[in-house]
Amino acid sequence: MRRSRPHGALRTSTPASDVLRESLTGRQAVVPTLWHTESANLLLAAERRKRITTARCDALIELLDALPIETADETNRLRGPVLRLARLYRLTIYDAIYLDLATDRGLPLATRNKGLRAAAQAAGVGLIDA
Repeated sequence: MRRSRPHGALRTSTPASDVLRESLTGRQAVVPTLWHTESANLLLAAERRKRITTARCDALIELLDALPIETADETNRLRGPVLRLARLYRLTIYDAIYLDLATDRGLPLATRNKGLRAAAQAAGVGLIDA
């Protein structure tokens, strides 16, 4: 049975994200360094909007830190492949970083961003529901 959440509360997981997290058992996700900044900023914004408590924010950051995640440094690819992908698919540099990592490593991409999902499909990158 799914617990209901109070109006305005931040949903911290979905059935798809739970499956994604469980799928990391025995394997590792790969994220660009940018992901760490984005995920911390997202949680801090939720805290500031009173969607989660400070304690919940800290607990979620600890959860993210405990996941088997490899961090790939995208710096050397920004002015070349990332910029080309951003231009080709009309993405922000931020989104193109994720697409570049997926294409460079031959990995599927987990995103809810519609534009990035469309670009991934056009580039032949597999998608993971998240």
